[in-house]
Parts: sequence; structure tokens; C-alpha cells
Amino acid sequence: MFDSRELSHKVAIVGAAETDTVGVLPNHSVLQLHAESAFNALRDAGLTLDDVDGIATAGVSPAALTEYLGIMPRWVDGTAVGGGSFLMHVGHAVAAIAAGYADVVLVTHGESGRSRVGAAGPGRTDSTPGGQFDAPFGVFGPPTMFSVPIAAHMARYGTTEEHLAAVSVATRQWAERNPRAMMRAPITVEDVLASRLIAWPLRLLNCCLVTDGGGALVLVSEARARDFPKPPVWVLGRGEAVQHTNISQMWDFTEWTAAARHTGPEAFRMAGLDHSAIDHLMLYDAFSHTPIYAMEALGFVKPGEGGPWFAEMRSAPGGTLPVNTNGGGLSYTHTGMYGMFAIQEAIRQLRGEAAAQVDGVQTSLVHAPGGMFSATATLILGNQ
Repeated sequence: MFDSRELSHKVAIVGAAETDTVGVLPNHSVLQLHAESAFNALRDAGLTLDDVDGIATAGVSPAALTEYLGIMPRWVDGTAVGGGSFLMHVGHAVAAIAAGYADVVLVTHGESGRSRVGAAGPGRTDSTPGGQFDAPFGVFGPPTMFSVPIAAHMARYGTTEEHLAAVSVATRQWAERNPRAMMRAPITVEDVLASRLIAWPLRLLNCCLVTDGGGALVLVSEARARDFPKPPVWVLGRGEAVQHTNISQMWDFTEWTAAARHTGPEAFRMAGLDHSAIDHLMLYDAFSHTPIYAMEALGFVKPGEGGPWFAEMRSAPGGTLPVNTNGGGLSYTHTGMYGMFAIQEAIRQLRGEAAAQVDGVQTSLVHAPGGMFSATATLILGNQ
């Protein structure tokens, strides 16, 4: 029986870049954002489109993207389950490269979340399960969907609005150090609690940004990994799972689904590491409670301990375990599917190139949901 541990450290990310800017880009279509990030990542690796023989993307059809780029890869992955899709793409690319299906895999993201240039409209109608079982109860749109589970978490564990606010404050402290971050003005817990109510308990400063932008990655085999301009970032571990689509179908509102209880242990097992080996975390923060859920689901803290952990500012600059050092989706950028940007920051930290660089980062764990807690993916990356 094949053991995934055999693939640890066999594939590296040798190119990584985002679009020239992130934020509000009304002159960029979705496909332009994919292409710009792709060209930037290939340039970072010292390669061109002619070198690419594998491609993975979400948000647009892989066929539409290859047509736009003028390439014909021999391996394609169009997995699209929301913001965690790009973490899954990395895991799939590891398997594909190891199997010889492709030599150079390009993973792209581009999304006009703010300007909506070339973006698709909402797809849910009355005939869908969400239209029948979520919408009649006032659940429509991310804030009303994501607020349902955190209300249950608060009831079970005593998580407070102050705990949620602390996540936003700590994340903003990292954004203050990042010139590319969209929101950089300092905020306090009191500022978060005084911001406009969106869907209780979520207030404006508990919610992610809505922006435009993109990013891309280039992956190659271990045999080639040291032949590129930048030091390789190794894929040490990965895990993925998909559970449901609608928020009403979550198995347990107080947990980041059974999916996360699978992906974290699988990533650690493949990497041959435990929690003590992780120097840096990138936890998807569409809302301020999602990092709390991630810390608990991944086993860094026990259920119910995530809120107090963040309230002690352990994730902030100078804390015991840096989290979301680019400013996260709450303050850096959030195009709709944020997972690519989480990977990008992990790579910058591992390369020593981050705007808010943390000393001595050798391993980084990236964790993301897809959709409304529907899917989950975990990556462990390293520079050794």
C-alpha cells in the first residue's frame, strides 16, 4: 500500500508571486488577473510559459485559462471547492509530478471580487438545496452563513465578542508592517466592538475585505528544485477533505467540520512532524472566528481555548506563534478565495522575503476552508 510520506520533500515550489497590486483593480478582468500572476510567478522562477506542462486553477475553467495563455498542458486540475482549492492544487501537483504526469506545474488564482470584471454572478436559486434549506431562514451571503457556527461555538464554549475582536486586532498589527496591506491603521478591541453590526456577532471589523487580485505558484520535482533563482520551498505534508455545501448541513456547528480533523493529522503524518515543529501559521480568516476554529481543529489548542489564546495576543507580533503575518484576509486582501494569498505569505516567510519577516522560520502550516466550511485543506511547507 502506498504511503503518502514517500512524497514528502519530493516536490518544491520554485516560483511564487502575486499580481502587481492587490486591492481595487477595475481595469483587470478575472483572466487578466490569472495571467498577470502566472507571468510574475514564472519570472520569479526564471521560466516561461513554454516550460509549463501542467496547470491547476479554480474560479475559471482550466480550458478558458489555457486558451487565454495559449498553452496546451498534458496535466490539468480544475478542482474548485472555494478558498482552499489552491492548497489542494499543490497537493495534487505533488502527486502528478511524482507520477511523471507533468514536470512543471503552474497553479493560478485571479479574482475580481471587488470590481466584478468578468466575474460570475450568484449561482444559488430556489431549486437548489441552499435555496430551500438556508435562504428561508435568512441565511444568504457569507456573513449570515459564517455567523451561524460561531454563535453555536459561543454558546458551547463561552467564546466572546472580545475574543473575536482580538483576532482582528492582532491581524491588523501584522498589516501595519506590510506596505501592500489594504488596511493598515491601528485598531483596538474597542474599535472592533464599536464597528457596524453586520450579522451578529460579526461586526464590520470582524469581516474580511473584498478586493481584486491574484497569485500563482510554480512547482517542480526534487531533482530540479535547486536549479532556480530562489531557494526551494518544499511541500512536506498535505491533507484535504470535502464534506458538504450548505451551512445548514454542517455536522457540528462548533467545529471546523470533520474534514479539518482529517486534514491536519494527515498533513502532520506525511511531513513526519508534530505541532512543536511549526514556526509560522497562515490560517484562512474570512471572518475573525475562522482562525479560532482552525487552531482548535488542528490541535494547537483544545476546543474552546482558541478565543482566549488569541485574546492573549499570542498570534500578534512578539507573540509565541505568529499567525497571518501578511495581515490576512481581514486586513491585507481577500478576493473571495483567499487560500492562494495564505500560501504566498508562507513562501515569503520561508524565503526570508516577507514584509513583516519573522526570524528563524523553517516550517509554515497553511490551513483553509472551502466555501462555507464545506471543504478543508492543510499544507505544511518547509525550507530545509
